[in-house]
Amino acid sequence: MKFKLKARVNRSDVEVIQQALKQLAAKGSVRKEGDGFLVEAEVEGAGARELNRALLSCLRRVEKRTTLRAEWTSSENVTEKFFDYALKKTVKN
Repeated sequence: MKFKLKARVNRSDVEVIQQALKQLAAKGSVRKEGDGFLVEAEVEGAGARELNRALLSCLRRVEKRTTLRAEWTSSENVTEKFFDYALKKTVKN
């Protein structure tokens, strides 16, 4: 299934985030915004929870205190919002 990712990452750097996206085989961009980074990408995977867990695990291998606020929107227009590993909200568009 295809997903669109919009995320805010704190306590990390551009190279670490780009490396994590490469490990997910994601195509996207990373830009500095305030005290964190804004990530927008497209990626294929089995589910949003698994993709979110893989992304955050990659980021935390380098910096343990990294935080991730992510929205994963599937090709079926279902958006799942996460704070770190926890699912906070599911919205059907």
